[in-house]
Amino acid sequence: MTYRSKSFPIESPDTVLLLEELSLWSSYFGKTLLDQVPLRKGMNVLDLGCGTGFPLIELANRMDESCSLTGLDLWEAGVERAKWKLAHHQLLPKVEILLGDAAKMPFEDKTFDLITSNLGINNFSDPTAAVRESYRVMKRDGRLCLTTNIEGHFREFYAAFEAVLKELGLDELLPNLKASEQRRGTDETVRDLLEDARFSVVKIIRDKFTLRYLSGSAFLHHFLTVVGFLPGWRSLVPTEEEERVFSLLEKRLNEQSDWDGELKMTVPMLYVEAVR
Repeated sequence: MTYRSKSFPIESPDTVLLLEELSLWSSYFGKTLLDQVPLRKGMNVLDLGCGTGFPLIELANRMDESCSLTGLDLWEAGVERAKWKLAHHQLLPKVEILLGDAAKMPFEDKTFDLITSNLGINNFSDPTAAVRESYRVMKRDGRLCLTTNIEGHFREFYAAFEAVLKELGLDELLPNLKASEQRRGTDETVRDLLEDARFSVVKIIRDKFTLRYLSGSAFLHHFLTVVGFLPGWRSLVPTEEEERVFSLLEKRLNEQSDWDGELKMTVPMLYVEAVR
């Protein structure tokens, strides 16, 4: 299909849905990936953990018809949404989206020139297997480009959480809180993960951004917080202590935001590029 034959009527409900706001969270990381990822003619590209289609569809729109792209994700509802976007963006057959596990990819050896993953590495059930599979399905001299958030993520929140647990005499919960804070790893652990799978890391970009909230209550009620992080935080606290802990935590975060005029959360960001 040529660009002249494409049509996106601005009043069409489908066009409106295509223009829906991107997740602000993933767009910070996705922009860095899109700014750095290599672009060449004839590339066969795999996006791991493609979710609802960002940045896969944006990357497809930036590549010409000499390239082919595949998205892979275990999230069935997300894959269905991505397929809808794919069809209405009129990118078929250049792009295919599959339901599948990054740890057990349904591809032949040495299939792809480029593998991307935006915020996937922390969400894979088995990151080690996913990276090893990436090595298997990548052509010689192919590139793996990923973004992730690392240790130091929401450090202001974790400091408040730690203080609340100490205040309530729940020191026995502190090791689990520390493990939760550190589970995202560091520059070194991400590099080790890739090099253990025989990749050679050729580029690392470190950056950070800040999310601002009017209050602690706004932060705790935010959709991203509730969907992406709250379940993990709640799992750190016994059910019988949950009301006491989170009520005091909200109070302390609100006191902090009242004092500072706002609540800020720091998010460190890492882009890593490796070659097979």
